Amino acid sequence: MSRKISRALLATTALAASVIMAPSANAASFNLQGWATQCGGTTGGGSASPVTVSTTSAFVSAVGSSSTSVIRVSGTISLSSMTKVASNKTIIGVGSGATITGHGLNVSNASNVIIRNLNFTNWADDAINVQYSTRVWIDHNSLRNGYDGAIDIKRASDCVTVSWNKISSHDKTMLLGHSDDNGSEDRGKLRVTYHNNWFDGTNQRHPRVRFGNPVHVYNNYYGGVTSYGVASTMEAGVLVEGNYFENTRDPFHRGEGSSPAANLLARNNHHVNSGAGQQGGTVKAIPYGYSLDSASSVKSTVQSGAGVGKVG
Repeated sequence: MSRKISRALLATTALAASVIMAPSANAASFNLQGWATQCGGTTGGGSASPVTVSTTSAFVSAVGSSSTSVIRVSGTISLSSMTKVASNKTIIGVGSGATITGHGLNVSNASNVIIRNLNFTNWADDAINVQYSTRVWIDHNSLRNGYDGAIDIKRASDCVTVSWNKISSHDKTMLLGHSDDNGSEDRGKLRVTYHNNWFDGTNQRHPRVRFGNPVHVYNNYYGGVTSYGVASTMEAGVLVEGNYFENTRDPFHRGEGSSPAANLLARNNHHVNSGAGQQGGTVKAIPYGYSLDSASSVKSTVQSGAGVGKVG
């Protein structure tokens, strides 16, 4: 059965066993949910007339423009460096073949950005880097075989949702907060929702979290994660809820590398041939309503819905 968390039920910071969830008939949705609905909401280019780009020069010009824009990407765009994305943009792939390769997108000092339905391959730095930016929605992309982070969020960024992406054949998947000594910028920010993503044989950072509280990780499918799933470090507070862990020895833990342990709350997750995980501490209340599927149904839901080719 699907469930929906009401704001009233999450009004108090609590340990896992103390929050009662009310049932709902709502199933997993492709609509925007989570932190990107906060801070004024995320609309990207809104109702601007779409422009279709199929060359690298046209793409770089369009995403860097100061205009509010809906940019449709057709074919393969080969980038020679990290490419700046300006505010008020929707960047969406056409069909299931639209691809960014060589380098990735740099959402820096921007707000109100949507990135959807794109393949990212063979990036030389990060596929998607978000820094000093707010109100960002990264949705229904497929990312594989890159060098550094697939989706990294850092440096005072806030109110971001990462949803329905498929990440495969990759090591450093999703970093949240780039260093332990950046608290002056990051405390009170780095609030991100990760939901309905498919981690397909990836290694680590699903996500690795610093400072953000609450960070919400729900209804994701972890299929054969080789190192670890979620890590909460350096003053963070992470709610790990309703996820499906399969063949994942270490689904979640506190602390990572030289970063000290932080707060992690886990509830209603489904484990198949996977470890139990490590939790402890308290996490701030989730401020938004959201649809939560039963964890046991998440594998089939995410496998059928995540990645490119699922949204128009």
